[in-house]
Amino acid sequence: MKRKGNGRAAVWGWLVCMVLLITVLPACDRERTTKTASSLPTAETTLMTGGGKGSSASDAKLTYWAELNGNAAGIKSTFNQVPFFQEWQRRTGVQLTFIQPPANQAKEAISVLLASGDLPDMMEYEWINYPGGPEKAINDGYILRLNEAIDQYAPNLKRYLKAHPDIDMQIRTAGGSYYAFPFIQGDDKLRTYQGPIIRKDWLDELGLDVPVTIDDWHTVLKAFKEKKGAEAPLTFLGVPNPLFGIEGGGFIGAFGIKKGFYQEEGKVKFGPVEPGYKQFLSLFRQWYAEGLIDPNFAAVDSETQDTSMILSRSGAGIWNAGAGIGTWLPVMKAQDSSVELVPAPYPVLQRGDRPEFGQLAPAVGSSGVAISAKSKHVEEAVKMLDYGYGPEGHLLFNFGIEGVSYEMKDGYPAYTDVILHNPDKLAPSQALAMYTRASYFGPFVQDIRYMEQYYSLPEQKEAVRVWSETDAALHTLPALPTTEKESTELAVIMQEVNKAVTEMSLKIIMGMEPVSSFDEYVKKIRLMDIQRAIDIEQQALDRYRASVSKTGGNTTG
Repeated sequence: MKRKGNGRAAVWGWLVCMVLLITVLPACDRERTTKTASSLPTAETTLMTGGGKGSSASDAKLTYWAELNGNAAGIKSTFNQVPFFQEWQRRTGVQLTFIQPPANQAKEAISVLLASGDLPDMMEYEWINYPGGPEKAINDGYILRLNEAIDQYAPNLKRYLKAHPDIDMQIRTAGGSYYAFPFIQGDDKLRTYQGPIIRKDWLDELGLDVPVTIDDWHTVLKAFKEKKGAEAPLTFLGVPNPLFGIEGGGFIGAFGIKKGFYQEEGKVKFGPVEPGYKQFLSLFRQWYAEGLIDPNFAAVDSETQDTSMILSRSGAGIWNAGAGIGTWLPVMKAQDSSVELVPAPYPVLQRGDRPEFGQLAPAVGSSGVAISAKSKHVEEAVKMLDYGYGPEGHLLFNFGIEGVSYEMKDGYPAYTDVILHNPDKLAPSQALAMYTRASYFGPFVQDIRYMEQYYSLPEQKEAVRVWSETDAALHTLPALPTTEKESTELAVIMQEVNKAVTEMSLKIIMGMEPVSSFDEYVKKIRLMDIQRAIDIEQQALDRYRASVSKTGGNTTG
């Protein structure tokens, strides 16, 4: 497709509007893909547009508030249609009525729910993002302090935490309160799953190697545009906030920083006020002007990125081994068997350098299941949530139902063709979301054997190897416990800081402001008390390291 003559002006006008909107609209917490839901009817799950529980035909004993994962939502419209949730209820003997917020509106919906005072027994949410932090959510009377309940009714989680004190520290507040049943990535190899992906067949045709340095990337992207007709040579996510796709370290990491908080030899830093961020913005300003990145980069969601790669509108992206390579490559090869996708290393400035930054998820996920402080079924809720940390629950959450989604072969839970070669033509990611929670999150410990099978393509296995060759572990911050006062203060500061970072980043990249305006912007950020935010993170890191060192645990992220 060719861009119309006035397309650039239209894009420019649209992006100007984006900048103005960014100054008044807060970003959502997490990108989630909205897909067309199944038309199969059900009366067992209540779809909520606001707060209260609503009515249901089911006489379920407990209520559970959560957003349905995008991969599952593409197949079934409600939780009780998903085999995993049916089996979880059957095994634990607990019936659930699910309260399901609209897709991509969890943050807004939880606010309405809490304000209503009509709270479900269990709520699955990123409680670390509650204003004032989870300790305040406890003190506000919304969620239960779980210490006593875990001690009495959660032997599986209690046993795991005793054996993993470094994890134990990351799921408590600074005051020592347990507040949610966590998602834990049980092996460091599970924590890296994202990075640059590029069209190898295009590289071969153009006589180019897989890019390593920033200069290599410029050469490649320019060739993709001029010789392959790529309208958006490089694509990456701009949702839920602009530049979201590079937050794992892609391209920005070449300048020795990360777009957020990170540590440098034990000292906390905030990337957007460091000199390296100015260099990064200058680079992307040049690439934007040359048409090397998506002109609509600030609004690219996962479906847009999928389309750009599959239709060859783009020749490179930053995405996951599963949802990226695993989703794109089979579709593209079905259209053209010569297509090749390969991982590229995280870019550096000088050939031979080792990337300092790359995607590395925290060992403890941000989302967890809390229990309402008003619940009359605490024992039942805790026992149900604890199930995922025991032997049987571990298999269910990671592999599904034996004889259906997996079979035990010499002690190894091997996925069946229901997952890997689904007869209904479901992608592995969709089939997994039907029978397990392995590919996203939940109250359980993720198993490395899931990834060993889910990444069935050699390109996926190579991707994890290539993307893991960074020093990200030296810079990544663990999930840091903070006090209620610290969390409240941090949230107030960062709401304004993040808004200013987004606004100025867009203006400089789009050419609305000169690169030299970065220095004034940094002064503005410092007046917003960013140093106090850095100090809060530093205090939390120092506390964490001191506590873990007493137990002999691992103090890395």
